[in-house]
Amino acid sequence: MLVTVLSFLLTLGVLVVVHEWGHYRVARACGVKVLRFSVGFGRVLWRHQRDPASTEYVVCALPLGGYVRMLDEREGAVPPQERERAFNRKPLAARAAIVVAGPLANLLLAVLLYAAAHLIGVVEPKAVLSTPAPASLMQAAGLRGGDWVRAWSTDGQAWEDVRSMTDLRWQITQAVLHGEDLHLMVSDRDGRGRRDVRLPLSRLAAQEVDAATVKAIGLTPAFSEPVLGEIKAGGAAEAAGLRKGDRVLDIDGVAMADAHAVRERVLDSVRDGRALVQQWRIEREGRVLALTVLPRLVAEGERESGRIEAYVGAAPEMVSVRQGPLDALVLGARRTWEVSALTLRMFGRMLVGQASLRNLSGPLTIADYAGQSVQQGLSYYLSFLALVSVSLGVLNLLPLPMLDGGHLMYYAFEAVTGRPVSELWLARLQRGGVALLLAMMSVALFNDVARMLGLH
Repeated sequence: MLVTVLSFLLTLGVLVVVHEWGHYRVARACGVKVLRFSVGFGRVLWRHQRDPASTEYVVCALPLGGYVRMLDEREGAVPPQERERAFNRKPLAARAAIVVAGPLANLLLAVLLYAAAHLIGVVEPKAVLSTPAPASLMQAAGLRGGDWVRAWSTDGQAWEDVRSMTDLRWQITQAVLHGEDLHLMVSDRDGRGRRDVRLPLSRLAAQEVDAATVKAIGLTPAFSEPVLGEIKAGGAAEAAGLRKGDRVLDIDGVAMADAHAVRERVLDSVRDGRALVQQWRIEREGRVLALTVLPRLVAEGERESGRIEAYVGAAPEMVSVRQGPLDALVLGARRTWEVSALTLRMFGRMLVGQASLRNLSGPLTIADYAGQSVQQGLSYYLSFLALVSVSLGVLNLLPLPMLDGGHLMYYAFEAVTGRPVSELWLARLQRGGVALLLAMMSVALFNDVARMLGLH
């Protein structure tokens, strides 16, 4: 819990400081006087100011954001000698640059964070497939458990390497959301017998990649040998005589190519409210044995499934994914662009009802993921921080009052008409923006709580 809280505060602190630093630096470059640089809102916990004429730096009690307060005649009297340093006196281009600098700082930070994560490197499962789900696109395309996905292409001509299972999942997600087919260059686990497999993802016409979409595609966890791990004392596996290290050859005469196939066979061992007896053939210390296994019936909501109360599967083969400095920077820029486009597309689809509002996440989910990523290692945390930084940058560029994008919308109106938005309309739009942001925050918080309770 402490790790989660500290990780969340670190995440918010870094992103807020960078965002406000973008506004601050460009404001200073444009000759605008910055009165206060604040991290957080509410009661001041820490304050520093070199002299009464310089910028005041503060850290406040509520860490959910920050702000840069600039000299502005609309917010109070400005001495005549300092009017040229007031924000409202600056040309339209300068004001727009100051506003857009915050979100752009977040996007630039994301590029650097993704690049750092690629430079440090991560250890991820090798892109070797488990048995695809029945009646799925991957099964229909001829993919099998144990196939090693080596490269991907959208046209079957220009190929790019698949570095890991995580990379493969990302490319499939991108193809689904773009409505494109994906070509996969696959071989067996030893690299022999390469073949081009076309995955017709455009048939799905999916607006988001949820559990149903993943099942329709047939994408399963990384390949794992069909070997049993720890056996729960008094469980169904122990009662059947199964032991740690047993390799499952077949169940009811159906060959088990990998651990995923075993798990699915056990889960589906329920008919008419009761678990069915299964006939297993296993290999133990060079001998082949036949065992009768009766899974235990488990109810999860409205679904009933079987369990043998043993860990199924050996650790998947892992690969180290690491890039050189230049390649890491290029990949960082590409991933930032892809995530930005995906985030913007999802916002648009949620707005028109083509994607579920369940995709909105709030502070509880961010805190949970921050804690998990920190425990996984520095590269994972940097990638998570980059993802949230992209989301913050894109969110702030949306043309909504109260956000930086809303101010840019006002400036666009001023550029076209030659006059600023009237005070009356500014007040109306601000009230509407506050109501909309509160509604979005309420939905995000509801989604957070629903995920914690297992309702989503």
